Parts: sequence; structure tokens; C-alpha cells
Amino acid sequence: MGVYNRLSDDLVKAMRDKDKIRLSVLRMVKAAVRNQEIDSHKTLTDEEVLSVFRKEVKQRRDTLASVAGKDRSDIVEEVKAELAILEEYLPVALTEAQIEEIVVKVVQEVGATSKADMGKVMPLVMANVAGRAEGKVINTIVMRTLSAL
Repeated sequence: MGVYNRLSDDLVKAMRDKDKIRLSVLRMVKAAVRNQEIDSHKTLTDEEVLSVFRKEVKQRRDTLASVAGKDRSDIVEEVKAELAILEEYLPVALTEAQIEEIVVKVVQEVGATSKADMGKVMPLVMANVAGRAEGKVINTIVMRTLSAL
């Protein structure tokens, strides 16, 4: 079953279960997917739909970061609940150790010797990781690995 079909099925289930938070989140994502389809004039692939989910997750994490330290526990709880729902659709994230293995392998393949080779390493690592880790984390690990050379 495709991601979009799963989204639609879960939306119907949330309606039946009267799960207001899940229903709201899934409607937002479905609207974002539809808007993306309209903009691109084509039906989105599963990877493109997952990209919409990643974008929504990033927005929620940014919201959490912006309200951190402020007395807004109501918003924090709501955003955390939305984040948990969105993360159900994303593939399992790689651990730092797994990312580091990929980075070391790519560095050896490319023959990178310094931070100057970051431009050669990053695209290959990003292709191998394919949305299973955040760019900031990957960037940090690549920098650390290249600095150690």
C-alpha cells in the first residue's frame, strides 16, 4: 500500500474513531500533499509524499524549539502529539553510528582527505541516507570525520 493510500485510510479511521488530533494532522498533511500535486501538475510518488511528511515534522520541531523555555505547555503537548502522529509515517531513522559507517565508507570511496572535500562527500552520503536522517546531523558527522583525517 502506498503512503498516500495509507494516509487516506488512516484519515477515514480517525473520522470513525473521532480522534480529533489525528484527524486534524492527517487533513493538514493531505492538503499539503494535494497542494504539492497541484503545483507540480502530477501525482506524487511515495518518496515525494514522505518528503511532505518530513517537511511537516521539521515545522513541528521548529515550533517546539521556538516555544522551548517559554511557559507554553499547552502548545508543547499539542505539537508533541502531532509530531508523534507524523513520525509514524516516516521510515525508521538511522542512528549516529549507522550514519558514521556510511560517511566513513563514502570518504574512503571518494578519497577525501580534508574538509575541502566536503562538497564531494555530502551528496553521496545524502543519497545513501535517503531521508532517514536530518541534514544537520549528517553535516556534523561528515565534518567530524573529515576533521579527524
